[in-house]
This record gives sequence, structure tokens and C-alpha cells, in this order.
Amino acid sequence: MNNPITFPQGVTWGVATSAYQIEGAWQADGKGESIWDRFSHTPGKIIDSTTGDVACDHYSRWRDDIKLMQSLNVQAYRFSVAWPRILPKGRDIVNEAGLD
Repeated sequence: MNNPITFPQGVTWGVATSAYQIEGAWQADGKGESIWDRFSHTPGKIIDSTTGDVACDHYSRWRDDIKLMQSLNVQAYRFSVAWPRILPKGRDIVNEAGLD
């Protein structure tokens, strides 16, 4: 029995990202250290020593990434921003470059 899955009319299809997995630019524009930055830079914590320092470089390539999503007819995009990019010290001082 191969019954195709159907979705109701009006369903909005989209994509989502997670800051650490896509953003990169780990020290750009005043970003502070995240727990993942600290963890991945600690020797022995990651078997192959990879980090999210560059990731997909969405921080620098977001315009091209949006064009790609448009070409794929993506209807919605939910992204996250690393909190240390907004609050580099964890509190009090807001990083305007991170908000931009």
C-alpha cells in the first residue's frame, strides 16, 4: 500500500537554521565567546578538532543564501542569531554590529 502523503492547501513550507551550525564568523564584529566556541576549541573535546568558526559562513554569505532560498521557492525562513553576537559579555552591553 503506497498512499502518498498529502498536506492541506495553504501549508507554508520553509527552512530553518541554527546559529552555531551555519553562522561562522566566530570572532567577527565584536561577537563574544559562546559555550560551543569554548567547547569546540578545547583540545580533545571534538575527535577531529572541527569547530563552527566558519561553518557555512552564512554571516558573510546571507545575501547569496537568501537568493538561493528564493530560487528554491522557500516560503519561510526561520534563523537564529548567536546570543554572544548580541550580548558579547553575556549581559548589559548590546553589540550594535551584531544587531545589524
